[in-house]
Amino acid sequence: MKYQVHEEGEFRYIDEGQGETLLLLHGLFGALSNWDGVIDGFSSRYRVIIPVLPIYELPPRKAGLEALLDFLEKFLVFKELSSFNLLGNSLGGHIGLLYTLKHPENVQRLILTGSSGLFENSMGGSFPKRGSYSYIAERVAYTFYDPKVATKELIDEVFETTSSIAKCMSIVGIAKSAQRHNLAKELYRIDVPTLLVWGLNDTITPPYVGHEFKRLIKNSELHFIDKCCHAPMMEHPGKFNVILEQFLAKNALLEPAPIH
Repeated sequence: MKYQVHEEGEFRYIDEGQGETLLLLHGLFGALSNWDGVIDGFSSRYRVIIPVLPIYELPPRKAGLEALLDFLEKFLVFKELSSFNLLGNSLGGHIGLLYTLKHPENVQRLILTGSSGLFENSMGGSFPKRGSYSYIAERVAYTFYDPKVATKELIDEVFETTSSIAKCMSIVGIAKSAQRHNLAKELYRIDVPTLLVWGLNDTITPPYVGHEFKRLIKNSELHFIDKCCHAPMMEHPGKFNVILEQFLAKNALLEPAPIH
């Protein structure tokens, strides 16, 4: 992690750059470092904010999307943010969708990549097994088209997380909550410009899920990246950034007319 992580009260977050805000939300096994490519590509012209979602800190009985949405709302009040571009990967996309449905006036543009909310294979089809490093390594690699992207550092991070019984219970609770919160019947209410970026080889939210989001969100566009699985911004940061850049430019916010 090459960026400063701020800690204030219950919040840990990255806040880099100045300008129009990009709010980034990581997934279930995600980390702030997942977004290094986006920070590198956009923090010279945008303000990039990434909160650490308390996925592993939630009490197991409260572990679910409602608690994560509540946390996000509190964080945005704390940061006094009421107008931003919302970008989410995997579970982060799901939370972003719930937030957009609840607070459409705050979201300027929505960007989803490998988002849950319609269908997902949890942890590649199974929940984490405690104590098996090889199993965790295999499951983390399953997230990527090129297994070499699953570095030892990343595998170690996930292994440390899943070695805790309480954290495993939270993970299972959140994953089940995500599967219960199918948004197919609500997505028609989203009308902000929406960008969908999918890995053509995604095994967790397969390509047809991207097509279904495109069908259900009326003001949306869908892009696929080849030789890419569930985290395009990590596997192909250059291609991902080009698509995002073009989308932001095409849907540029209108400047208010000068007052005479």
